[in-house]
Amino acid sequence: MTCRLLDAREMEHPEPLERAIAILRELDEESYLYMLHRREPVPLMALAREHGLNTLERRDEKGEWHILISRNREVRLEEFLSGSGPQA
Repeated sequence: MTCRLLDAREMEHPEPLERAIAILRELDEESYLYMLHRREPVPLMALAREHGLNTLERRDEKGEWHILISRNREVRLEEFLSGSGPQA
């Protein structure tokens, strides 16, 4: 799987959502979005679920959010989750 990393921790609204949507439009079955954010991206996750995408979100011990989204419903996104960042 190919990781499309979006580090949104320093971005201001609405840039993280806009950039994430642009990446989601480009995803294929062999790629996934790995987004790092300082806040829970509720609108993004709602949109992804509405479109039937595979999603995973976790908050780490520093309070940062790790968001993974894939078109491939069969992939186990937990395998790509890391407390220190994406695993490509």
